[in-house]
Amino acid sequence: MTLLLSVQGVSKRFGPRPLFTDLSLDLRAGERLGLIGPNGSGKSTLLKLLAGRDEPDAGTRSLRRGTCVGYVAQNDVFPVGQTVHAVMLHAQAEEPIEDYERETQAAITLTQVGFTDFEQQAAHLSGGWRKRLSLARELVRKPDLLLLDEPTNHLDLPGIVWLERLLRAAPFGYLVATHDRTFLRAVADEVIEVSRVYPGGSFRAPGTYDEFAEKREAFLEAQSRQQESVANQVRRETEWLGRKAAARTRKAGSRIDAAADRRAELQELQYRNAAAGAAGIDFVATGRQTRKLLSVTGIAKSVPGRSLFSGIDLLLTPGSKLGLLGPNGSGKSTLLRVLAGAIAPDAGSVVRADGLRAVMFEQGRAMLDPAVTLRQALCPNGDTVMFGDRPTHVAAWAKKFLFPPEQLDVMVGQLSGGEQARVRIAQLMLQPADLLLLDEPTNDLDIPALEVLEDNLAEFGGALVIVSHDRTLMDRLCTEVVGLDGRGGAAIYGSVDQWLTAYEAGSKQPAAGSNPERIAKKPAAVKPVKLSYREQQEWDQMESAILAAEQALAECEAAVERAATSGHVVLTDACRAFEEAQHIVGRLYGRWEELEAKRAGPGN
Repeated sequence: MTLLLSVQGVSKRFGPRPLFTDLSLDLRAGERLGLIGPNGSGKSTLLKLLAGRDEPDAGTRSLRRGTCVGYVAQNDVFPVGQTVHAVMLHAQAEEPIEDYERETQAAITLTQVGFTDFEQQAAHLSGGWRKRLSLARELVRKPDLLLLDEPTNHLDLPGIVWLERLLRAAPFGYLVATHDRTFLRAVADEVIEVSRVYPGGSFRAPGTYDEFAEKREAFLEAQSRQQESVANQVRRETEWLGRKAAARTRKAGSRIDAAADRRAELQELQYRNAAAGAAGIDFVATGRQTRKLLSVTGIAKSVPGRSLFSGIDLLLTPGSKLGLLGPNGSGKSTLLRVLAGAIAPDAGSVVRADGLRAVMFEQGRAMLDPAVTLRQALCPNGDTVMFGDRPTHVAAWAKKFLFPPEQLDVMVGQLSGGEQARVRIAQLMLQPADLLLLDEPTNDLDIPALEVLEDNLAEFGGALVIVSHDRTLMDRLCTEVVGLDGRGGAAIYGSVDQWLTAYEAGSKQPAAGSNPERIAKKPAAVKPVKLSYREQQEWDQMESAILAAEQALAECEAAVERAATSGHVVLTDACRAFEEAQHIVGRLYGRWEELEAKRAGPGN
């Protein structure tokens, strides 16, 4: 494959130790690469260096002539006053094409990523739509290589699945930095990890993330054995040199130099292997065995103009692990706050066991005070915290969450998102709980911290209700999930994938304004049903209906091309018609699959 972009021997330093030193990386046409690494390892900095947005302290960057490199930053910024349409035109300002072609490409790309109103103010978009516009801004330039920094941030689960499909179908290569393991498995054919645990600062292996994890584990085990071997050599050399001065005079100077080199090698190995540690996350349950910790009957909640959810029944007992799913704005955080007792439901009842001890992790870590030091946040009263029955010095407590002593006097507001998440987890761990209510606790956590969090929550003896976009964690922890559809409906599903399938098809989601049945404690068994007379008629006509819809879609696509020279309004209308035709085809295929499944019966 053609080499498009490379960095050779690059180094970058922030603070006393470098992020990476002498790091080299080649990116070739068509490669689909995932980039991972612990918080603070320099992933975002490396992407900026690759994109030409930052300069290394040392080393070189080489770009193949004529190569277009796109870059989607972690935080999306748009000029105040620019519309979505203007952002797209500005992105093509330097492209050697006619104005009508810019208009056409802008409209097609915006429609592709889901926009229908091109005159919205870009700066006023929600986080998810800002991310889509940021992607569209780069896609319209037709990049040969796209660099993406945490692109799933602010996207809901349907949006993440949409992005997976977009990248897998893309004609360009890409390097995507992410902590989302399910997303990584879906989009990456090769994985690169940047970390000071590796010589040269990175480790790269072809294959899926799971294959990468196996190869990484083997490498780290070999490196640990190497440290033991070098330590033994250093110990023998030290014992010999310490016996007596006469022995040192008889020993060859080159051997003495070699012993010094061994000590330096040992120090480097110790430094690298120490970086492989993970945060010591350990939520503690009270051990309470009350059968009913929290009982919910028929609760509902609305905001002005629409219903968030209604008719929800839940029973949480020790060991319950419930996930909450839904698109952005569907009411997941509101439902958590109702369960926590922070707000009252509009209808229904929430009954808590006497003396219930509930602990809540808030999305955005709102309870953190950015104006205090890390020391004060971890230990507000003195220098000792009580974890369980044992006192722990604040420095040791901080080390448990991967904070070195020199960070204790850093202001919380200056910490990274992942570091702030670890601070909030450390605070909550000091509160034994019957019920954990976690709202996006995985945001900004690196993969080692995520895996430790998973292990701890799996062993937590109380009840757990969690909102997260991390499908790997949700699938491992949750025995069932409540899916909110964003239109006031809710239902229970057995897994994240089951909810996503139902959400996309729309057939199992209650419509807005409807009166959905209350959620049952367990989903009803599926019974085999034959097609009704009307369904059979619909089935018999389905093939011709799909063919007609696809023909209409092709005509709409041609209309978009013809409208390219007819002005912005005509082009916008044509693009909207094209999108509606796409939705019709999608609904027909969804209905066809539903009828086919019904004809085949369960289990077929």
